[in-house]
Amino acid sequence: MSYQEELQQSTATVAQREYNLVLFNDHENSFDFVIEVLCTVCDHTEVQAEQCAWITHYKGKCQVLSGDLDDLKIKAELMGDVGLTVEVQ
Repeated sequence: MSYQEELQQSTATVAQREYNLVLFNDHENSFDFVIEVLCTVCDHTEVQAEQCAWITHYKGKCQVLSGDLDDLKIKAELMGDVGLTVEVQ
C-alpha cells in the first residue's frame, strides 16, 4: 500500500469516528421522566428507554446513543436542558 493510500484510509477512518451519548444516574429524575425523554429525544422505543433507565440506575451510566458528533451534541443539550446528566464521549 502506498503512502497516499494509507493517508486516504487514515483520513477516512477519522471522518467516520462514532461518538457516544452517555446518560448518568441521578437521584432527581423519575424513571418515567427519563424514559419519556429518551423516547422523545433519542427516538427510543419504550422498551429500549426502560432498559437504558435500568442500566443507568444499576451501573451509574449507560450509552444511550451512538452517532455523529454534531447530532449527539444537539441531543445532549436538549437532554441537559430538561435536567438529565449526559455527556458526549
